[in-house]
Amino acid sequence: MITDIAIGGHGQLVAIVAEAGAGKSRLVYEFKRFIPHDCMLLEAYSVSHGKASAYQPVLDLIHGYFGIAGVDERHTRCAKVSTKLAALDATLADTLPYLFTLLGIQEPPDPLAQMDPQVKRRRTLDALKRIILRESLNQPTAVIFEDLHWIDGETQALLDLLAASIANSGVLLLVSYRPEYRHAWTNKSYYSQLRLEPLGKEHATEMLSALVGDGIELEPLKRVVIERTDGNPFFIEELVQALFDEGTLMRNGTVRVTRGLAQFRLPPTVQGVLAARIDRLPGAHKELLQTLAVIGRESPLGLIRKVVSPAELEPERMLLDLQAGEFINEQPALTDVEYVFKHALTQEVAYNSLLLDRRRLLHERSGAAIEEIWSGRLDDHLSELARHYERSGNTRKALEYLRRAGRQAMARSAHAEAVELFTPALELLKTLPETPERIQHELSLQLGLGTALQCIKGWAAPEVDWAYARAYELCRQLGETPRLFPVLFGLWGVSLLRAQLQTAREQAQQLMSIAQNRPDADLLLVAHVVLGQVLFFLGEFVPARAHLQYASSLYDPARHRSLVALYSGLDQVEVSLVYAAWTQWSLGYPDQAVDRVEQARALAEELSHPFSLCHALYFLSALHSFRREGAAALKFADESVRLATDHGFQQLLASAICARGGAKVERGEAEEGIAQLREGLASLYASGSGLAQTLVLGWQAAAYGRLGRLEEGFAAVAEALAASQRTGECFFQAELHRLRGDLLLKRDAQESESKVEGEAEVCFRQAIEIARRQQAKSLELRATTSLARLLAKRNHCEAHAMLAEIYNWFTEGFDTADLKEAKALLDELSR
Repeated sequence: MITDIAIGGHGQLVAIVAEAGAGKSRLVYEFKRFIPHDCMLLEAYSVSHGKASAYQPVLDLIHGYFGIAGVDERHTRCAKVSTKLAALDATLADTLPYLFTLLGIQEPPDPLAQMDPQVKRRRTLDALKRIILRESLNQPTAVIFEDLHWIDGETQALLDLLAASIANSGVLLLVSYRPEYRHAWTNKSYYSQLRLEPLGKEHATEMLSALVGDGIELEPLKRVVIERTDGNPFFIEELVQALFDEGTLMRNGTVRVTRGLAQFRLPPTVQGVLAARIDRLPGAHKELLQTLAVIGRESPLGLIRKVVSPAELEPERMLLDLQAGEFINEQPALTDVEYVFKHALTQEVAYNSLLLDRRRLLHERSGAAIEEIWSGRLDDHLSELARHYERSGNTRKALEYLRRAGRQAMARSAHAEAVELFTPALELLKTLPETPERIQHELSLQLGLGTALQCIKGWAAPEVDWAYARAYELCRQLGETPRLFPVLFGLWGVSLLRAQLQTAREQAQQLMSIAQNRPDADLLLVAHVVLGQVLFFLGEFVPARAHLQYASSLYDPARHRSLVALYSGLDQVEVSLVYAAWTQWSLGYPDQAVDRVEQARALAEELSHPFSLCHALYFLSALHSFRREGAAALKFADESVRLATDHGFQQLLASAICARGGAKVERGEAEEGIAQLREGLASLYASGSGLAQTLVLGWQAAAYGRLGRLEEGFAAVAEALAASQRTGECFFQAELHRLRGDLLLKRDAQESESKVEGEAEVCFRQAIEIARRQQAKSLELRATTSLARLLAKRNHCEAHAMLAEIYNWFTEGFDTADLKEAKALLDELSR
């Protein structure tokens, strides 16, 4: 079958569906026996406790594909992955960063560190899909996923991607699951389902004949077995095996019954049969089987030797006996023999047969053995270690491994799984006495939870705010703690992006206070940057410039990569430079503004940091729009959009799309500009961001004015002014009043011309007043030019005087459109 699929280039998705014990695993086992040697086999399976173990089945699959053994060091693993992919297809080299990150072997600096988590997740899954599909061009490929009813979210995502991609490939995707599992593949033409129903009387009798023979004296027994098991194959096998174990059946060439039917004691469930069989084992064999149940579905021999009782230093003989009793099977592995339970129910019953104290002891031993055997590769076993120590009652170690497993899940962009790891850890903490150590643990977990929730739900989600707020409360309980600074930074980020600017200002001032009391120039740099940003949005341009310039003066190239990693993924000097650029433009220094933002772009390029470069390009585009240089603004906006798209910077992509819309408006492409502005603003709102909405709405108002859609323009200005009033975002407030005045002058007024002009004049004078209060000379120049043009109709002298005063203040930027327009109007008023 698999050869036919590969030759025809028609992939197939085959599902084996059945209740527990109906024969799914046995059918998969038999299928694997008949796979030709020239076919590739890739396998993955899920386990009942594995839903919080993100990617675990996928990791098992790719470990097998690349031949990665548990003892392999980082460089060996990297070499195995790189060599195999190079031999497969050189064009797959771009998948290496995603594979290295998934496997936890990426050397710093991580090129994916600042990629949007969802985009990184999607591209990781796409990389795995591409490898499998490319492999199928060389040889038929069978990919098997067992027990999907226990599947984790990341493995499910890969499975869905493969299911959608194999139609024209040489891939057979074989899956198994219980009926309660749900999927969306039913409508695919290449999907087929094998539903294993309980055996009917005829087939059950046939199976029993294969197990015990066809003697006449066996017929009553067969009828009882079929009735009791409802035709479940695994139940039938186990019940027959139980009858042999207890001596009801004996084999001496042929099988005979040793007691009458009335003496049969048949448990009503397969779990009962298994429990009875396990109870009849010799004491040492039973203990070994229970030990294997604690270790997990698979138990490497080396691990078994470490965990078993010291009195049983050579368990191999008993393992052979357990194989003979069909409790477990032996399977080969890369570096060691492994023993796997014949069925998940066998493991479940053996595990549940343990007394609680014994169970805890074995979990503790299992955790300690894993730590000893794989001391250099514990990152491969974090979820196992967390499970063992959580169930052993070793709260300290359980917390440590839950925390580390959560961080590992975050590194793999499995943020939902990270939440599922951090959350039980926080619950586990509640069982400990309230001590400073417990507070430290909770603080670390809340920080991790806040970051994970932020990636899933966005900065504005109440859960994110709660996690950081709780972390802040914990910091207050601890007193002086280095973690207070990143916690406050997280709270500040939530407040800033929600445009809660007064709160953000208070948090920035707290950050400044901490930084000033510690001998750490890095903290001081960050504090000046965050305070400078808030002050800029509040329209306090002069103090904003002072903070931003001071931050730049603290620049030390040797320390900046750490600041990139710790604080929002941006180079903090780049941030200081771009905000200084916008501030300088507002204050009336348009050429210095370009110099600052070009420095920011050069720094980002020098650091080879795409996130910071994309950020700088966005600010460069917006600055050229401020300067009314549409072509340059569009060029840099397009570069920012491309970079954000390539690297998955979703928040920056939304901002860059807005910048492109503003650039198109400036170029006279108002319709296209409005579409871009709407798209970008909707994305910003969807992410929870309300920051800089006054700028985007102002660009929209200008576009509507150019198109003569005045009522929409008034609505945009009104919405922007309401947002400014609500949030305190004032950096564009003067321009909004000027835009409203321009829209009034374009209105086909039903009122008298003088009344319309009077209302416009009020708007322009409001704009000038605000700009002067902010010392925003560029915005004052625009508003004064608009007012002078209006006043020129009745008072040339007044118009000329006020425009000359602001124009003569400027010392640079005379090639910009605003200053050229002012100069032309001055010349006209002089005549």
